[in-house]
Amino acid sequence: MALRMSTLFLRTLRDDPADAEVASHKLMVRAGYIRRAAPGIYTWLPLGLKVLAKVEQIVREEMDAIGAQEVHFPALLPREPYEATGRWEEYGDGLFRLQDRRGNDYLLAPTHEEMFTLLVKDLYSSYKDLPAYLYQIQTKYRDEARPRAGLLRGREFIMKDSYSFTVDDAGLDAAYEAHRAAYLRIFDRLGLEVVPVRATSGAMGGSRSEEFLHPTEVGEDTFVESDGGYRANVEAVTTVAPAPLDEAAMAALPAAEVKDTPASTTIAALVDVSNELLPREDRPWEAADTLKCVVLTAVVEGGERRQFVVAVPGDREVDLKRLEASVGPALGLVGEPDLEAATAEDLKRHPSLVKGYIGPGAGPDGTPVLGAEDSVSGLPFLVDPRIAAGTVWMTGANADQKHAFGLVAGLDFTWDGVVEATVVREGDPAPDGSGPLHTRRGMEMGHIFQLGRKYAEALDLKVLDENGRQVVVTMGSYGIGVTRAVAAIAERYHDEKGLVWPRAVAPADVHVVVATKGEDGVQAALDLAARLEERGLTVIVDDRPKVSPGVKFKDAELVGVPTAVVVGRGLADGELELKDRATGASRAIALDSAVDEVLAEVRPQG
Repeated sequence: MALRMSTLFLRTLRDDPADAEVASHKLMVRAGYIRRAAPGIYTWLPLGLKVLAKVEQIVREEMDAIGAQEVHFPALLPREPYEATGRWEEYGDGLFRLQDRRGNDYLLAPTHEEMFTLLVKDLYSSYKDLPAYLYQIQTKYRDEARPRAGLLRGREFIMKDSYSFTVDDAGLDAAYEAHRAAYLRIFDRLGLEVVPVRATSGAMGGSRSEEFLHPTEVGEDTFVESDGGYRANVEAVTTVAPAPLDEAAMAALPAAEVKDTPASTTIAALVDVSNELLPREDRPWEAADTLKCVVLTAVVEGGERRQFVVAVPGDREVDLKRLEASVGPALGLVGEPDLEAATAEDLKRHPSLVKGYIGPGAGPDGTPVLGAEDSVSGLPFLVDPRIAAGTVWMTGANADQKHAFGLVAGLDFTWDGVVEATVVREGDPAPDGSGPLHTRRGMEMGHIFQLGRKYAEALDLKVLDENGRQVVVTMGSYGIGVTRAVAAIAERYHDEKGLVWPRAVAPADVHVVVATKGEDGVQAALDLAARLEERGLTVIVDDRPKVSPGVKFKDAELVGVPTAVVVGRGLADGELELKDRATGASRAIALDSAVDEVLAEVRPQG
């Protein structure tokens, strides 16, 4: 039965909601697809649910096509499985934790690796049962600190997550490629361009990992690509580091010297002072000659604040997001900590640090200032890969208005770890030698991981192999943001008038607008809708009384059904108007042949 606007649970808005930042958020609220319930949490209304269902159906069809089978887990889960894998702590403040009336701990699932693993463990015990591909489309929960952009970053969202279970790595490779191909088909059917890029695994763990990013300026991710085909999220880009020198070559370098550098607490000031007071013969001093030591704070579980120092070339800026992805192991932390600049209170805890003159060498009394084993500051000292053994730097001398010149990495100072710490810049070399990198913005639509045996080992998922020996099962994990996909489509397909849904996901095939007075127009519209539905189309009829044609037209443009039929003044002459929402083109069609004309428009042959 056609949806009649006179009874449809829908109220369109003329003005953008005050909290909306991006087009998809503004238009989906104004067109009556979603309503805000709380920050990062949305109610789906009838038209929104129809779009959501179509996106889910496309995902289901492609998952079923690779032999995956659908299951459905609860969103409310017990603590114990997540504690067994370490993720009860790893997720930190991003996890919604709660207790029942008896004090037992539960969580609202951000993802379901543990539950899938335990389910297979419960039912399967032999290699003959594998491979197995299981998936679900389920609501997930993450306590985003700053939910924004409507459905693009929320606290409650719907995700398709699937998992492969195989006996060995060869099976995992096959499962990974099957899912990868299915994802490309899904996004093609949704009308979304995606770029598969190398990615880090984060709290998921595992080895090989790829994100599917939709290029868009409103995306929160930055990715890079080279002309030679290298593509990666900036968090996964590895820096091309200079070749290290051996000990003999380093020993032959001139000895470092400490010199007065008044009023030079910034890199720019240091360069200016050095060129004025200490000019070099071959060329001027540059920011790239300096070593910048940045004091940062890692906020870990329970709110504890741990300071550390990262050294980067002075012409580079620290990228906290990239650093978060790599700093955990270097600091001996579980998961990815939240990083921020050290505050004045943080710095007071380390009086040996001279603000503006921090360096990795010794202080005035000859005592090293930085390093995990240092008894003075106790600060872990990490470096960017460009700080390779044998590179020479000018940097703080750990004394007011003094800098060390000619400090040799690996000879005059050492470090506790090497981390990817700096912003990836346009023109940086690709790690594989395929040319300079170009940066783009993108929105993460999907992520696939080769988990390996991390979760199977933690939860003791084993099967008997063909020789009767117990082997740990190998796993892969594959996610798609379903609600984010809806928002991404809305972000991609709209104009100044409203949404312009692709046919594959539109809430209806045809929007019939009654633009005449009296019952004749309404009846003609309902008759046409009935005949279209008999031919398999879905229809919205705007039969609202006492609503002007102008308002109806604006609402039709806002709602964004790809094909509209106007029952207007031409009805008296047996004519209707057929309109294309995307192009704005319209033409007259005969009432008698309207069904065939609309079908040809909605389902063109060939």
